[in-house]
Amino acid sequence: MASTLDVEAKYDLITRRVQEVLGGDLIKAILAEGRLPKAYWGTAPTGRPHIGYFVPLTKIADFLRAGVEVKILLADVHAFLDNLKAPLELVAHRTKYYEFILRTVFTSLGIPTSKLIFVQGSDYQLTREYNLDNYRLCATVTEHDAKKAGAEVVKQVESPLISGLLYPGLQALDEQYLGVDFQFGGIDQRKIFTFAELYLPRLGYAKRAHLMNSMVPGLMGGKMSSSDPDSKIDFLDPPEAVKRKIKKAFCEEGNITENGLLAFIKAVLIPISQLRIERRKGETGVDSEEGQGAIGDQNPFVDDDAPEGTVFTIRREGKFGGPPSHYKDYQELEDDFSAKKVHPGDLKTAVNKAIDSLLAPIRKAFAESPEWQQIEKLAYPDPNAKTEPKKKKEKVYHPPPPGKGKNAQVTKTPAESSEPPPPISEDTQPGAAGEL
Repeated sequence: MASTLDVEAKYDLITRRVQEVLGGDLIKAILAEGRLPKAYWGTAPTGRPHIGYFVPLTKIADFLRAGVEVKILLADVHAFLDNLKAPLELVAHRTKYYEFILRTVFTSLGIPTSKLIFVQGSDYQLTREYNLDNYRLCATVTEHDAKKAGAEVVKQVESPLISGLLYPGLQALDEQYLGVDFQFGGIDQRKIFTFAELYLPRLGYAKRAHLMNSMVPGLMGGKMSSSDPDSKIDFLDPPEAVKRKIKKAFCEEGNITENGLLAFIKAVLIPISQLRIERRKGETGVDSEEGQGAIGDQNPFVDDDAPEGTVFTIRREGKFGGPPSHYKDYQELEDDFSAKKVHPGDLKTAVNKAIDSLLAPIRKAFAESPEWQQIEKLAYPDPNAKTEPKKKKEKVYHPPPPGKGKNAQVTKTPAESSEPPPPISEDTQPGAAGEL
């Protein structure tokens, strides 16, 4: 049995900074038994991954620090089922692209990929056992429950496909077939998680716990979506694109309710800053490998002369200038922005600089990998690329056979000729030769 201190410390590490926990007692019971929990986080390889992914990927560092065994599911079957977001012929390429991206982002965050288990959904979702369980689930779940469960995740259209109704059930079965104790995902998946808690026990399987991170709003407000280029920043966006998108981002002075940049600082930049500060102090829990082999700048987003405990610094680089502002937590920054003590221009500059430092090692890794570049072209072909016109077949001259062709002389029979046959002379008439 583990000590109460160990249980509480590990549980706090596992659940810190998540928006909601369902079934937390299940995790505590596993920790109390001295066992290490097993978890999975999954993603369907559809559109290009954006910087909103930093939220769950950074949180996975806490799981490893607490000794959790983490599996990363590349849900290729789900990608195809979700209203054909990824055509079948592109799914395989996008799955490889996602693995390249995820491994590189983890490494840039100092998270050891050697401790992560990458799994491709089709490796087990096409087995006989899995499909039989899927049929059992289909015979149990109502259409209403399936549609309700996927409402926040599956693309909603006027005439939905049956594939979208299968999506929540497959995600529930993944918990059983991946052998995990809890699933981690965005708050937008809450209905799928409660669906799994209801229906897995009806198949005779254990109920799992669920942890949910907050969703980062888009730069223009609303949801950060792969389908809206101006709402998001991709991992491979060049510096000029990042600068342009942040410049266009909605950031009204004093407005803290519809501010995607403030939300990004809270959900991504401050947690990464805290992660790096803790690593400097050796506070990495049981993960002794954290930080080894990390790529890119691993400094927190604070000035060198910032006071102890600072997690984020904003410099005054506008025309009015002034000393930098140092913050020990997000709430201090939000209060200052609400009171108009922080100008939107200074906030944008700070966010731009931080994002560029996060993306620099990822861009560099991509530029140095011809294999990754080739996969990127196959996974996301340019829709505006001009296809080369088909070459016309060259005509090869074949001479006609004798007596054929345009200039050939045609010999006609008497029957075909329009001229009457020559008259027969008397000397050649029958019987004439023998007459005296």
